[in-house]
Amino acid sequence: MTGKTSLFTILTGVHQETRIGSTAVRQGVAKVPDARLEALGKLFEPPKVTHATVEYVDMPSISKETLRDAGAMASLRNVDAFVHVLRLFASDTIPHEKGSVDPIRDMEDLEMELILSDFAVVEKRLERLEKDRKKIKNPELDREYELLMKCKALIEANQPLRQLELDVEDEKRIRGFQFLSQKPMLYVLNLGEEDASRLREREEEYRNGPLAGRARTAVSAVCGQVEAELAELPREEQTEYLKSYGLTDSGLERLISATYSLLGLMSFLTAGEDECRAWTIPMNSTAVKAAGAIHSDFEKKFIRAEVVNWKTLIDLGGYSGARDKGQLRLEGKEYIVKDGDVLVIRHS
Repeated sequence: MTGKTSLFTILTGVHQETRIGSTAVRQGVAKVPDARLEALGKLFEPPKVTHATVEYVDMPSISKETLRDAGAMASLRNVDAFVHVLRLFASDTIPHEKGSVDPIRDMEDLEMELILSDFAVVEKRLERLEKDRKKIKNPELDREYELLMKCKALIEANQPLRQLELDVEDEKRIRGFQFLSQKPMLYVLNLGEEDASRLREREEEYRNGPLAGRARTAVSAVCGQVEAELAELPREEQTEYLKSYGLTDSGLERLISATYSLLGLMSFLTAGEDECRAWTIPMNSTAVKAAGAIHSDFEKKFIRAEVVNWKTLIDLGGYSGARDKGQLRLEGKEYIVKDGDVLVIRHS
C-alpha cells in the first residue's frame, strides 16, 4: 500500500471503494488553490468565485496484468501525465505489496513496465513499416521508420521515451501512438509523520539524486497522514495546524501546483461583479488563445484585451483606479499572457 487511493480521495473528495486487484478506474476533479482569485473575490464580491480544476484518475496498480486489460490501457493512454505515488513511510500495520519499502525499486519497476509496453507497440509498427516500404516509395514512411528506430534504441537501453528530444514534426508523427513512457511523470513522495516538516528537503534529495537528468519529470512530497488530518479540520484551523509542522502550504496544494508546472500550464483571471474566475491555458499562450479558452466566439471575434496584473488591480481598488493610473493596458492578438494577468476581452 502506497497511499495512492487515500491521496486521490483527499484531492478530489471521491470516496468510492475499490477492491484489491480491481482494474476499475475512479475519476475525480480537484480545485486548483489560488490565493489571487480569493483576493479578487473579496474585492468584487461576486455571487460566484470559480477556481480552475485538474482531473485526476485513480488507476489500479500498473502491472503486466493491467497492461493486458484493454479498458485499463485505454485509460492510461488518454491521460496527459502520470502521478506515481512512492511510499517512503514505514508502518508495521500497513504492509507493502512487495514486502518492503523501497521507493527506488518501485520507481524503476513501474518505468520498466511502461517501457516494455511501448516496446511491443514499436516492434509491431516497425514490422508493418518494413512491409509497406518495400511496396511503396514514400519519404514519410522512411521518416517514421527512422524515428521508430530511434525509439527502439532508447527502449533497448532501458530508457523511457520522454528522454527523446523531438522537433514539432516528429512530435506530430509520434503522437498517435500515445506511448506510455513518453508521458510526463510526477513522482509524489508519501512520507511518514516524522518527515512532515522536511517535505522540501526530501524533494530536493530526489530532484538532485535519483531524478537528476530525467526529462519531463517532477517531484512533490506529501505526508498522507498530515493531509488526511488537515482535510478534516475547518479551514480557519488549517493554517495553524500546518504551522505546527513548520509548513506554509499543504502538500496537496504543492502537488496540484507541480502538476500544472509539469504540464506547462498556467492561469489567467477574469474578475467582475458577476464572477471571478481562473482559466487554465498553456504557458506562452497569446491573448487571442486565452480569449478562446473563455468562449470560441471570443477568439473568432477578438478585437483587443484589457490587461492588468491581479495585484495591481487589487492595490488600486478595481478597474477605474487601474485605468486612472494607466495600469490597464490595451493589448492585441499576439500579446503573450502572463500567469496572474486579469483580462477583459473586447470582441465584436
